[in-house]
Amino acid sequence: MKPVTLSTLQAFKRAGETFSCLTAYDASFARAASDAGIEVLLVGDSLGMVLQGHASTLPVTLDEVCYHTRCVARGKGASLLMVDLPFMSNASTERLLQDAGELMRAGAELVKVEGEAWMADGIRELTRRGVPVCAHLGLTPQTVYQLGGYKGQGRDADQASRILEDARILVEAGASVILLECVPASLGRAVAEALEVPVIGIGAGAHTDGQILVMHDVLGVTGGRTPRFVKNFMAEAEDIPGAFRRYHEDVKARRFPAEEHSF
Repeated sequence: MKPVTLSTLQAFKRAGETFSCLTAYDASFARAASDAGIEVLLVGDSLGMVLQGHASTLPVTLDEVCYHTRCVARGKGASLLMVDLPFMSNASTERLLQDAGELMRAGAELVKVEGEAWMADGIRELTRRGVPVCAHLGLTPQTVYQLGGYKGQGRDADQASRILEDARILVEAGASVILLECVPASLGRAVAEALEVPVIGIGAGAHTDGQILVMHDVLGVTGGRTPRFVKNFMAEAEDIPGAFRRYHEDVKARRFPAEEHSF
């Protein structure tokens, strides 16, 4: 597989092809996912929950994200490496730039930041300095306590309209990718059709340009209640590389997500 870049993802979108994304936190699993064809790897702040056992992503520090980024960068193969900016990295433009710089030095090729239209100025400053940005909308886990839990977003007309407008504003500010989490499939499709940049979905229906899941969910080791958008691919595979391949193939063939995984 040739190295995956933002240009690769843009070419997929123009061709009407979808692409697969998966979280990774160390070199070995990163290598297995890349070998399976996964186009984008995410060092997510989900590590706070699946690796550290926290109830949310909020306790994760920049140093911890940088550590796991360096690990994944050594094993990522041809996959594009996206990395989460942790909680409060967007507290100010100065901190946003400093934290994004640390992630890029650790090996990130695309940084992901949560926030709505108010993040436009920060995204504009990042892109001016050569930092590619993925803007995360919909259910944003870093605001889970403000949202009152892990609840779907964009379910009424006003919310859906605001998310679509926020996406447009953040792309105009320079965001190269949009990630939508836990929104109705109809909204996922509307955002993907409205924007020229790739749109990645998790619980956003089958018509976004790419799909992402947490690695532990793909392998069936999710703790507690399994979210609706999750599928255990390990149940259909003989080993972990096989589960990664099945996930990748089902995304590429648009067999996943199915209707039962959507809102």
